[in-house]
Amino acid sequence: MPVLLVVDDEPAILHAFRRVFREPEIQLLTAERGAEGIAIVRDQNPDVVILDIKLPDMSGLDAYRDIRAMKPKLPVIFITGHGTTETAIEATKRGAYDYLFKPLELSELRRIVDSAFSIAKVQRVAPRIETDKPLEEQDGDILVGRSPAMNDVYKAIGRVASQDVNVLITGESGTGKELVARAIYHHSKRENEPFLAINCAAIPDAILESELFGHERGAFTGADKLRIGKFEQCTGGTMFLDEVGDMSPTTQAKILRLLEEQRFERVGGNETVQTDVRLIAATNRNLEQMVADGDFREDLYFRLSVFAIPLPPLRERGGDLPRLVEHFVTRFARELGKDVHTVHADTLELLSAYSWPGNVRELQSVLKQSLLHAAGSVLIPEFLPSYIRTSPGSSVERTDGSFNLAKWDEFITSRIQEDSENLYEEATLMTDHHLLMLVLRHTQGNQLQAAKTLGISRATLRNKLRVLKISIDDMKW
Repeated sequence: MPVLLVVDDEPAILHAFRRVFREPEIQLLTAERGAEGIAIVRDQNPDVVILDIKLPDMSGLDAYRDIRAMKPKLPVIFITGHGTTETAIEATKRGAYDYLFKPLELSELRRIVDSAFSIAKVQRVAPRIETDKPLEEQDGDILVGRSPAMNDVYKAIGRVASQDVNVLITGESGTGKELVARAIYHHSKRENEPFLAINCAAIPDAILESELFGHERGAFTGADKLRIGKFEQCTGGTMFLDEVGDMSPTTQAKILRLLEEQRFERVGGNETVQTDVRLIAATNRNLEQMVADGDFREDLYFRLSVFAIPLPPLRERGGDLPRLVEHFVTRFARELGKDVHTVHADTLELLSAYSWPGNVRELQSVLKQSLLHAAGSVLIPEFLPSYIRTSPGSSVERTDGSFNLAKWDEFITSRIQEDSENLYEEATLMTDHHLLMLVLRHTQGNQLQAAKTLGISRATLRNKLRVLKISIDDMKW
Protein backbone atom coordinates (compact mmCIF):
# COMPACT_ATOMS: atom_id res chain seq x y z
CA MET A 1 0.00 0.00 0.00
CA PRO A 2 1.48 3.41 -0.94
CA VAL A 3 2.23 5.65 2.04
CA LEU A 4 1.54 9.40 1.93
CA LEU A 5 2.85 11.78 4.61
CA VAL A 6 1.21 15.21 5.02
CA VAL A 7 3.08 17.78 7.14
CA ASP A 8 0.73 20.70 7.83
CA ASP A 9 -0.73 22.32 10.95
CA GLU A 10 -4.06 23.44 9.39
CA PRO A 11 -6.97 21.14 10.33
CA ALA A 12 -8.81 22.04 7.09
CA ILE A 13 -5.86 20.87 4.97
CA LEU A 14 -5.58 17.59 6.87
CA HIS A 15 -9.34 17.07 6.53
CA ALA A 16 -9.10 17.57 2.75
CA PHE A 17 -6.41 14.89 2.51
CA ARG A 18 -8.44 12.47 4.62
CA ARG A 19 -11.39 12.98 2.25
CA VAL A 20 -9.35 12.24 -0.87
CA PHE A 21 -6.93 9.53 0.31
CA ARG A 22 -8.33 6.62 2.30
CA GLU A 23 -7.24 3.12 3.26
CA PRO A 24 -6.88 0.47 1.95
CA GLU A 25 -5.96 2.37 -1.23
CA ILE A 26 -3.40 4.63 0.49
CA GLN A 27 -1.99 4.80 4.00
CA LEU A 28 -2.12 8.41 5.20
CA LEU A 29 0.32 9.68 7.83
CA THR A 30 0.14 13.21 9.25
CA ALA A 31 2.37 15.56 11.20
CA GLU A 32 1.80 19.13 12.37
CA ARG A 33 5.45 20.11 12.88
CA GLY A 34 8.51 19.92 10.69
CA ALA A 35 10.58 17.98 13.21
CA GLU A 36 7.81 15.41 13.57
CA GLY A 37 7.56 15.04 9.80
CA ILE A 38 11.32 14.57 9.47
CA ALA A 39 11.20 11.83 12.12
CA ILE A 40 8.40 10.02 10.25
CA VAL A 41 10.41 10.17 7.02
CA ARG A 42 13.38 8.65 8.82
CA ASP A 43 11.46 5.94 10.66
CA GLN A 44 8.55 5.01 8.37
CA ASN A 45 9.91 5.73 4.88
CA PRO A 46 6.80 7.17 3.15
CA ASP A 47 6.51 7.09 -0.63
CA VAL A 48 5.46 10.74 -1.08
CA VAL A 49 5.55 13.78 1.23
CA ILE A 50 3.23 16.80 1.20
CA LEU A 51 4.93 19.71 2.98
CA ASP A 52 3.50 23.09 3.96
CA ILE A 53 5.75 26.10 3.38
CA LYS A 54 4.90 27.56 6.80
CA LEU A 55 5.22 25.27 9.83
CA PRO A 56 5.08 26.15 13.54
CA ASP A 57 8.66 25.14 14.36
CA MET A 58 10.57 25.73 11.11
CA SER A 59 10.15 26.74 7.50
CA GLY A 60 9.08 24.13 5.00
CA LEU A 61 12.27 24.79 3.04
CA ASP A 62 14.42 23.93 6.07
CA ALA A 63 12.42 20.74 6.60
CA TYR A 64 12.85 19.91 2.93
CA ARG A 65 16.64 20.26 3.16
CA ASP A 66 16.73 17.71 5.98
CA ILE A 67 14.37 15.33 4.16
CA ARG A 68 16.35 15.58 0.92
CA ALA A 69 19.61 14.91 2.79
CA MET A 70 18.09 11.65 4.11
CA LYS A 71 16.04 10.61 1.07
CA PRO A 72 17.27 12.44 -2.05
CA LYS A 73 14.82 10.64 -4.37
CA LEU A 74 11.72 11.01 -2.19
CA PRO A 75 9.08 13.09 -4.08
CA VAL A 76 8.12 16.14 -2.02
CA ILE A 77 5.14 18.33 -2.97
CA PHE A 78 4.86 21.76 -1.36
CA ILE A 79 1.63 23.48 -0.34
CA THR A 80 1.95 27.23 -0.80
CA GLY A 81 -0.35 30.13 -0.06
CA HIS A 82 -0.31 33.81 -0.91
CA GLY A 83 3.11 35.30 -0.32
CA THR A 84 5.05 32.03 -0.25
CA THR A 85 5.10 31.12 -3.94
CA GLU A 86 8.72 32.20 -4.37
CA THR A 87 9.80 29.78 -1.64
CA ALA A 88 7.95 26.91 -3.32
CA ILE A 89 9.58 27.80 -6.64
CA GLU A 90 13.00 27.82 -4.97
CA ALA A 91 12.30 24.39 -3.50
CA THR A 92 11.32 23.07 -6.94
CA LYS A 93 14.58 24.38 -8.37
CA ARG A 94 16.30 22.30 -5.71
CA GLY A 95 14.49 19.13 -6.72
CA ALA A 96 11.05 19.23 -5.07
CA TYR A 97 8.53 17.34 -7.19
CA ASP A 98 5.82 20.02 -7.48
CA TYR A 99 3.77 22.56 -5.54
CA LEU A 100 0.07 23.13 -4.90
CA PHE A 101 -1.73 26.39 -4.18
CA LYS A 102 -4.20 27.09 -1.41
CA PRO A 103 -7.16 26.65 -1.49
CA LEU A 104 -6.55 23.11 -2.71
CA GLU A 105 -8.39 21.83 -5.79
CA LEU A 106 -9.07 18.20 -5.00
CA SER A 107 -8.88 16.97 -8.61
CA GLU A 108 -5.50 18.65 -9.12
CA LEU A 109 -4.34 17.34 -5.75
CA ARG A 110 -5.23 13.77 -6.73
CA ARG A 111 -3.57 14.07 -10.15
CA ILE A 112 -0.26 15.37 -8.79
CA VAL A 113 -0.11 12.92 -5.87
CA ASP A 114 -0.88 9.95 -8.15
CA SER A 115 1.86 11.11 -10.50
CA ALA A 116 4.28 11.42 -7.58
CA PHE A 117 3.46 7.86 -6.44
CA SER A 118 4.26 6.60 -9.94
CA ILE A 119 7.58 8.43 -9.99
CA ALA A 120 8.38 7.17 -6.48
CA LYS A 121 7.95 3.58 -7.63
CA VAL A 122 10.05 4.15 -10.74
CA GLN A 123 12.86 5.69 -8.70
CA ARG A 124 12.70 3.09 -5.94
CA VAL A 125 12.22 -0.16 -7.85
CA ALA A 126 14.98 -1.12 -10.27
CA PRO A 127 13.98 -3.42 -13.16
CA ARG A 128 15.95 -6.66 -13.03
CA ILE A 129 16.97 -9.21 -15.61
CA GLU A 130 15.45 -12.61 -14.89
CA THR A 131 17.65 -15.14 -13.16
CA ASP A 132 17.68 -18.93 -13.08
CA LYS A 133 15.35 -18.89 -10.08
CA PRO A 134 11.68 -19.83 -10.70
CA LEU A 135 9.76 -16.80 -11.97
CA GLU A 136 7.28 -16.94 -9.09
CA GLU A 137 10.19 -16.23 -6.73
CA GLN A 138 11.23 -13.12 -8.66
CA ASP A 139 9.26 -10.03 -7.63
CA GLY A 140 9.14 -6.53 -9.09
CA ASP A 141 9.61 -5.41 -12.67
CA ILE A 142 11.64 -8.00 -14.54
CA LEU A 143 13.11 -7.97 -18.03
CA VAL A 144 12.04 -11.47 -19.08
CA GLY A 145 13.59 -13.27 -22.01
CA ARG A 146 16.72 -15.17 -22.99
CA SER A 147 16.51 -14.96 -26.78
CA PRO A 148 19.59 -13.70 -28.64
CA ALA A 149 17.77 -10.44 -29.40
CA MET A 150 17.10 -9.78 -25.71
CA ASN A 151 20.62 -10.80 -24.72
CA ASP A 152 21.84 -8.05 -27.05
CA VAL A 153 19.59 -5.59 -25.20
CA TYR A 154 20.98 -6.66 -21.82
CA LYS A 155 24.54 -6.23 -23.08
CA ALA A 156 23.72 -2.77 -24.42
CA ILE A 157 22.27 -1.71 -21.06
CA GLY A 158 25.44 -2.90 -19.34
CA ARG A 159 27.68 -1.01 -21.77
CA VAL A 160 25.95 2.36 -21.60
CA ALA A 161 24.39 2.62 -18.13
CA SER A 162 27.52 3.91 -16.38
CA GLN A 163 28.48 6.19 -19.27
CA ASP A 164 27.01 9.69 -18.95
CA VAL A 165 25.86 9.88 -22.58
CA ASN A 166 22.48 10.29 -24.28
CA VAL A 167 20.65 7.10 -25.24
CA LEU A 168 18.01 6.53 -27.92
CA ILE A 169 15.76 3.49 -27.44
CA THR A 170 13.81 2.46 -30.52
CA GLY A 171 11.14 -0.16 -31.06
CA GLU A 172 7.48 -0.73 -31.74
CA SER A 173 4.83 0.27 -29.22
CA GLY A 174 4.64 -2.09 -26.28
CA THR A 175 8.18 -3.49 -26.51
CA GLY A 176 9.25 -2.16 -23.08
CA LYS A 177 11.18 1.02 -23.87
CA GLU A 178 10.45 2.69 -20.53
CA LEU A 179 11.51 -0.43 -18.62
CA VAL A 180 14.88 -0.35 -20.41
CA ALA A 181 15.22 3.38 -19.68
CA ARG A 182 14.61 2.71 -16.00
CA ALA A 183 17.21 -0.09 -16.00
CA ILE A 184 19.78 2.31 -17.48
CA TYR A 185 18.93 4.93 -14.84
CA HIS A 186 19.21 2.51 -11.91
CA HIS A 187 22.64 1.33 -13.05
CA SER A 188 23.97 4.83 -13.79
CA LYS A 189 26.06 7.28 -11.81
CA ARG A 190 22.90 9.38 -11.35
CA GLU A 191 20.84 6.67 -9.64
CA ASN A 192 20.59 8.72 -6.41
CA GLU A 193 19.21 11.74 -8.30
CA PRO A 194 15.71 12.23 -9.75
CA PHE A 195 14.26 10.34 -12.70
CA LEU A 196 11.43 12.07 -14.54
CA ALA A 197 9.48 10.76 -17.53
CA ILE A 198 7.47 12.69 -20.12
CA ASN A 199 5.45 11.22 -22.99
CA CYS A 200 5.76 13.77 -25.79
CA ALA A 201 2.85 12.26 -27.72
CA ALA A 202 0.46 12.54 -24.76
CA ILE A 203 0.88 16.29 -24.24
CA PRO A 204 -0.26 18.95 -26.75
CA ASP A 205 2.59 20.91 -28.37
CA ALA A 206 1.61 24.18 -26.70
CA ILE A 207 1.75 22.59 -23.26
CA LEU A 208 4.76 20.30 -23.83
CA GLU A 209 7.25 23.14 -24.21
CA SER A 210 6.04 24.70 -20.95
CA GLU A 211 6.09 21.31 -19.20
CA LEU A 212 9.71 20.70 -20.21
CA PHE A 213 11.18 24.20 -19.87
CA GLY A 214 8.74 26.02 -17.60
CA HIS A 215 7.21 29.44 -18.28
CA GLU A 216 7.29 32.97 -16.96
CA ARG A 217 4.24 34.73 -15.59
CA GLY A 218 2.24 36.19 -18.45
CA ALA A 219 3.97 34.08 -21.11
CA PHE A 220 0.58 33.04 -22.50
CA THR A 221 -3.09 33.16 -21.60
CA GLY A 222 -3.57 31.44 -18.27
CA ALA A 223 0.09 31.69 -17.22
CA ASP A 224 -0.67 33.64 -14.06
CA LYS A 225 2.33 32.29 -12.15
CA LEU A 226 5.94 31.39 -12.93
CA ARG A 227 6.29 27.65 -13.47
CA ILE A 228 9.45 25.55 -13.15
CA GLY A 229 9.89 23.02 -15.96
CA LYS A 230 11.03 19.42 -15.72
CA PHE A 231 14.53 20.08 -17.06
CA GLU A 232 15.15 22.65 -14.33
CA GLN A 233 13.57 20.47 -11.67
CA CYS A 234 15.58 17.41 -12.75
CA THR A 235 19.03 19.02 -12.50
CA GLY A 236 21.57 16.32 -11.67
CA GLY A 237 19.18 13.55 -12.65
CA THR A 238 17.86 11.71 -15.69
CA MET A 239 15.04 12.71 -18.04
CA PHE A 240 13.20 10.11 -20.09
CA LEU A 241 11.47 11.56 -23.15
CA ASP A 242 9.16 8.97 -24.69
CA GLU A 243 7.89 9.36 -28.28
CA VAL A 244 10.38 12.10 -29.19
CA GLY A 245 9.35 11.75 -32.83
CA ASP A 246 6.14 13.62 -31.96
CA MET A 247 7.87 16.83 -30.83
CA SER A 248 7.20 20.06 -32.74
CA PRO A 249 10.07 21.81 -34.60
CA THR A 250 10.19 24.52 -31.90
CA THR A 251 10.57 22.00 -29.10
CA GLN A 252 13.15 20.06 -31.14
CA ALA A 253 15.25 23.24 -31.45
CA LYS A 254 15.14 23.89 -27.70
CA ILE A 255 16.01 20.26 -26.91
CA LEU A 256 18.99 20.51 -29.28
CA ARG A 257 20.33 23.57 -27.50
CA LEU A 258 19.81 21.90 -24.14
CA LEU A 259 21.84 18.89 -25.25
CA GLU A 260 24.60 21.06 -26.69
CA GLU A 261 24.90 23.61 -23.86
CA GLN A 262 22.77 22.33 -20.93
CA ARG A 263 21.07 25.73 -21.04
CA PHE A 264 17.61 27.01 -21.99
CA GLU A 265 15.10 29.82 -21.42
CA ARG A 266 11.67 29.38 -19.94
CA VAL A 267 8.74 30.05 -22.27
CA GLY A 268 8.23 33.81 -22.43
CA GLY A 269 11.47 34.55 -20.56
CA ASN A 270 14.95 35.90 -21.31
CA GLU A 271 16.80 34.49 -18.29
CA THR A 272 19.14 31.63 -19.20
CA VAL A 273 18.71 28.62 -16.93
CA GLN A 274 21.62 26.25 -16.43
CA THR A 275 20.92 22.58 -15.85
CA ASP A 276 22.70 19.21 -15.82
CA VAL A 277 20.50 16.41 -17.12
CA ARG A 278 21.17 13.09 -18.77
CA LEU A 279 18.65 12.41 -21.53
CA ILE A 280 17.22 9.02 -22.46
CA ALA A 281 14.85 9.24 -25.42
CA ALA A 282 12.58 6.67 -27.02
CA THR A 283 10.38 6.41 -30.09
CA ASN A 284 8.36 3.89 -32.05
CA ARG A 285 8.86 5.95 -35.21
CA ASN A 286 11.63 5.72 -37.81
CA LEU A 287 13.63 8.86 -37.04
CA GLU A 288 16.03 8.25 -39.92
CA GLN A 289 13.10 8.33 -42.34
CA MET A 290 11.67 11.38 -40.58
CA VAL A 291 15.02 13.13 -41.05
CA ALA A 292 14.99 12.21 -44.76
CA ASP A 293 11.43 13.54 -45.05
CA GLY A 294 12.32 16.79 -43.25
CA ASP A 295 10.11 16.04 -40.24
CA PHE A 296 12.89 15.67 -37.66
CA ARG A 297 16.11 17.62 -37.21
CA GLU A 298 19.16 15.70 -38.33
CA ASP A 299 21.43 17.43 -35.79
CA LEU A 300 19.06 16.52 -32.96
CA TYR A 301 18.87 12.92 -34.18
CA PHE A 302 22.66 12.62 -34.00
CA ARG A 303 22.68 14.18 -30.51
CA LEU A 304 20.01 11.81 -29.24
CA SER A 305 21.47 8.65 -30.74
CA VAL A 306 24.96 8.80 -29.25
CA PHE A 307 24.13 5.26 -28.14
CA ALA A 308 21.15 3.49 -29.70
CA ILE A 309 19.33 0.44 -28.34
CA PRO A 310 16.82 -1.18 -30.73
CA LEU A 311 14.22 -3.33 -28.95
CA PRO A 312 12.95 -6.39 -30.82
CA PRO A 313 9.21 -6.90 -31.35
CA LEU A 314 7.74 -9.87 -29.53
CA ARG A 315 7.38 -11.85 -32.78
CA GLU A 316 11.19 -11.77 -33.20
CA ARG A 317 12.07 -12.96 -29.71
CA GLY A 318 12.33 -16.67 -30.43
CA GLY A 319 11.29 -18.80 -27.49
CA ASP A 320 10.67 -15.92 -25.07
CA LEU A 321 6.87 -16.04 -25.26
CA PRO A 322 6.36 -19.08 -22.96
CA ARG A 323 8.58 -17.45 -20.32
CA LEU A 324 6.68 -14.17 -20.61
CA VAL A 325 3.34 -15.98 -20.34
CA GLU A 326 4.52 -17.84 -17.24
CA HIS A 327 5.78 -14.62 -15.67
CA PHE A 328 2.66 -12.54 -16.30
CA VAL A 329 0.21 -15.31 -15.38
CA THR A 330 2.03 -15.76 -12.06
CA ARG A 331 2.13 -12.01 -11.42
CA PHE A 332 -1.45 -11.17 -12.45
CA ALA A 333 -2.93 -14.22 -10.73
CA ARG A 334 -1.39 -12.99 -7.49
CA GLU A 335 -2.59 -9.40 -8.07
CA LEU A 336 -6.13 -10.46 -9.02
CA GLY A 337 -6.46 -13.13 -6.34
CA LYS A 338 -6.83 -15.96 -8.88
CA ASP A 339 -5.69 -19.50 -8.16
CA VAL A 340 -4.32 -20.05 -11.67
CA HIS A 341 -0.88 -21.61 -11.82
CA THR A 342 -0.91 -23.66 -15.05
CA VAL A 343 -1.28 -22.67 -18.70
CA HIS A 344 -2.83 -25.37 -20.90
CA ALA A 345 -0.73 -26.49 -23.88
CA ASP A 346 -3.51 -25.49 -26.32
CA THR A 347 -3.64 -22.04 -24.77
CA LEU A 348 0.07 -21.59 -25.21
CA GLU A 349 -0.19 -22.81 -28.81
CA LEU A 350 -2.82 -20.16 -29.60
CA LEU A 351 -0.77 -17.45 -27.92
CA SER A 352 2.33 -18.54 -29.85
CA ALA A 353 0.45 -18.45 -33.17
CA TYR A 354 -0.63 -14.83 -32.73
CA SER A 355 1.67 -12.14 -34.15
CA TRP A 356 1.29 -9.62 -31.27
CA PRO A 357 1.20 -6.26 -33.08
CA GLY A 358 0.91 -4.63 -29.65
CA ASN A 359 3.91 -6.62 -28.37
CA VAL A 360 4.46 -7.26 -24.65
CA ARG A 361 1.93 -4.62 -23.62
CA GLU A 362 -0.78 -6.41 -25.61
CA LEU A 363 0.29 -9.76 -24.14
CA GLN A 364 -0.13 -8.32 -20.65
CA SER A 365 -3.60 -7.05 -21.50
CA VAL A 366 -4.69 -10.39 -23.00
CA LEU A 367 -3.45 -12.40 -20.02
CA LYS A 368 -5.06 -10.07 -17.49
CA GLN A 369 -8.39 -10.27 -19.36
CA SER A 370 -8.07 -14.06 -19.53
CA LEU A 371 -7.40 -14.39 -15.81
CA LEU A 372 -10.42 -12.25 -14.98
CA HIS A 373 -12.58 -14.79 -16.85
CA ALA A 374 -10.72 -17.84 -15.55
CA ALA A 375 -12.25 -20.46 -13.28
CA GLY A 376 -10.14 -23.20 -11.78
CA SER A 377 -6.39 -23.54 -11.67
CA VAL A 378 -5.67 -23.99 -15.40
CA LEU A 379 -5.78 -21.25 -18.04
CA ILE A 380 -7.62 -22.96 -20.90
CA PRO A 381 -8.27 -21.55 -24.41
CA GLU A 382 -11.91 -20.71 -23.62
CA PHE A 383 -10.73 -17.95 -21.29
CA LEU A 384 -8.73 -16.17 -24.02
CA PRO A 385 -10.25 -13.19 -25.89
CA SER A 386 -12.18 -14.32 -28.96
CA TYR A 387 -9.84 -12.63 -31.44
CA ILE A 388 -6.94 -14.70 -30.13
CA ARG A 389 -8.97 -17.92 -30.42
CA THR A 390 -10.43 -17.21 -33.84
CA SER A 391 -7.60 -15.31 -35.51
CA PRO A 392 -4.32 -17.19 -34.99
CA GLY A 393 -1.39 -15.10 -36.11
CA SER A 394 -3.58 -11.95 -35.98
CA SER A 395 -4.28 -12.58 -39.67
CA VAL A 396 -7.61 -11.76 -41.26
CA GLU A 397 -6.38 -12.95 -44.65
CA ARG A 398 -7.26 -16.27 -46.22
CA THR A 399 -4.49 -18.55 -47.34
CA ASP A 400 -5.00 -17.37 -50.91
CA GLY A 401 -4.23 -13.80 -49.82
CA SER A 402 -7.79 -12.45 -50.17
CA PHE A 403 -9.22 -10.38 -47.34
CA ASN A 404 -11.80 -12.10 -45.14
CA LEU A 405 -14.19 -9.25 -44.40
CA ALA A 406 -16.37 -11.37 -42.13
CA LYS A 407 -13.40 -12.22 -39.95
CA TRP A 408 -12.24 -8.60 -40.09
CA ASP A 409 -15.56 -7.36 -38.69
CA GLU A 410 -15.45 -10.07 -36.04
CA PHE A 411 -11.95 -9.03 -35.06
CA ILE A 412 -12.87 -5.33 -34.76
CA THR A 413 -16.03 -6.05 -32.80
CA SER A 414 -14.26 -8.38 -30.37
CA ARG A 415 -11.46 -5.89 -29.73
CA ILE A 416 -13.97 -3.10 -29.03
CA GLN A 417 -15.85 -5.34 -26.59
CA GLU A 418 -12.59 -6.23 -24.88
CA ASP A 419 -11.73 -2.53 -24.31
CA SER A 420 -8.68 -2.50 -26.56
CA GLU A 421 -6.32 0.44 -26.10
CA ASN A 422 -4.27 -0.40 -29.18
CA LEU A 423 -6.89 -1.10 -31.85
CA TYR A 424 -5.81 1.57 -34.32
CA GLU A 425 -2.26 0.23 -34.48
CA GLU A 426 -3.42 -3.39 -34.72
CA ALA A 427 -5.85 -2.60 -37.55
CA THR A 428 -3.32 -0.40 -39.36
CA LEU A 429 -0.71 -3.15 -39.35
CA MET A 430 -3.19 -5.64 -40.77
CA THR A 431 -4.48 -3.36 -43.52
CA ASP A 432 -0.96 -2.22 -44.42
CA HIS A 433 0.13 -5.83 -44.74
CA HIS A 434 -2.80 -6.70 -47.01
CA LEU A 435 -2.40 -3.57 -49.16
CA LEU A 436 1.33 -4.04 -49.69
CA MET A 437 0.95 -7.72 -50.54
CA LEU A 438 -1.67 -6.92 -53.21
CA VAL A 439 0.36 -4.11 -54.78
CA LEU A 440 3.60 -6.10 -54.77
CA ARG A 441 1.86 -9.06 -56.41
CA HIS A 442 0.56 -6.66 -59.06
CA THR A 443 4.06 -5.28 -59.72
CA GLN A 444 5.66 -8.75 -59.59
CA GLY A 445 7.84 -7.59 -56.70
CA ASN A 446 9.04 -4.37 -58.39
CA GLN A 447 9.47 -2.09 -55.38
CA LEU A 448 10.00 1.09 -57.41
CA GLN A 449 6.70 0.59 -59.24
CA ALA A 450 4.95 -0.45 -56.02
CA ALA A 451 6.13 2.72 -54.25
CA LYS A 452 4.86 4.81 -57.19
CA THR A 453 1.46 3.09 -57.10
CA LEU A 454 1.20 3.58 -53.34
CA GLY A 455 2.34 7.22 -53.55
CA ILE A 456 5.17 6.78 -51.06
CA SER A 457 8.94 6.88 -51.29
CA ARG A 458 10.91 3.70 -51.89
CA ALA A 459 12.61 4.20 -48.52
CA THR A 460 9.22 4.34 -46.81
CA LEU A 461 8.16 1.17 -48.63
CA ARG A 462 11.34 -0.65 -47.56
CA ASN A 463 10.75 0.42 -43.96
CA LYS A 464 7.16 -0.86 -44.04
CA LEU A 465 8.30 -4.17 -45.52
CA ARG A 466 10.82 -4.50 -42.70
CA VAL A 467 8.27 -3.65 -39.99
CA LEU A 468 5.64 -5.99 -41.47
CA LYS A 469 8.16 -8.80 -42.07
CA ILE A 470 7.29 -9.06 -45.78
CA SER A 471 10.04 -10.76 -47.76
CA ILE A 472 9.97 -10.19 -51.53
CA ASP A 473 12.04 -13.33 -52.05
CA ASP A 474 9.40 -15.49 -50.33
CA MET A 475 6.46 -14.15 -52.31
CA LYS A 476 4.75 -16.14 -55.08
CA TRP A 477 3.52 -14.34 -58.17
